[in-house]
Amino acid sequence: MSELARPIALPLHRQLRDLLIARIESGEWTPGTYLPSETRLAEQYGVSVGTLRKALLDLAQEGIVARRQGKGTVVTSHDSDAVLFRFFNLRRTDGSTLQPESRVSARQQRRATPAEAEALGLPAGASVIAVERVREADGVPIIHEVIALDATRFAGLECQPELLPNTLYQLYQVLFGATVHRAHERITAEPAPAGSAAELGLAPGDPVLKIARVAVDFGGKPLEYRVSWVNTRGLHYETDV
Repeated sequence: MSELARPIALPLHRQLRDLLIARIESGEWTPGTYLPSETRLAEQYGVSVGTLRKALLDLAQEGIVARRQGKGTVVTSHDSDAVLFRFFNLRRTDGSTLQPESRVSARQQRRATPAEAEALGLPAGASVIAVERVREADGVPIIHEVIALDATRFAGLECQPELLPNTLYQLYQVLFGATVHRAHERITAEPAPAGSAAELGLAPGDPVLKIARVAVDFGGKPLEYRVSWVNTRGLHYETDV
């Protein structure tokens, strides 16, 4: 029987949830992998099947696993469409969704800015891989963004693969074993910087949305810091709370 080393105040199924997440984070169960049977897992941890099911239900509600009738419980994997519609919150004025396409304008390894280092939990002067790109919808540039990643965690991404996919979160998972679980965004209305204005076909100082996003893994560790400058003409930001 494995000891559930967690605060006593935490319900047993929540302690179990944390232990299961740790095994997923360690790579023992990779995306697309089925977990052992409920009976086997319950025996491993010395808990009832009911308690185990509560832990799995928590994971399923968080999108970490999926329960499949007659097959078992599988660790969820990102696919391009699911990632796009979960993390892309811009809509046309009529509420319809967009299918943005991305054009990479720069990709390099460089020293992190103070904001990037703070957001990613890196020491001052650490190296990051920076990806700058423009995203278009209906043939019109709508987003200019700079994405920063820990150069150690994502080693080699500054040059390989040669072509970056439209949705990067699937790439992080497949090539680097890094799954984006959730993201925190800070949104402000600001004048467009000169570089972003040029990319978006605006005049410097025109109003845009600035979205600063920190994407984290299952354990809450930052994986990506992304700053997006958004031309919202004909668009709005939409989310459910």
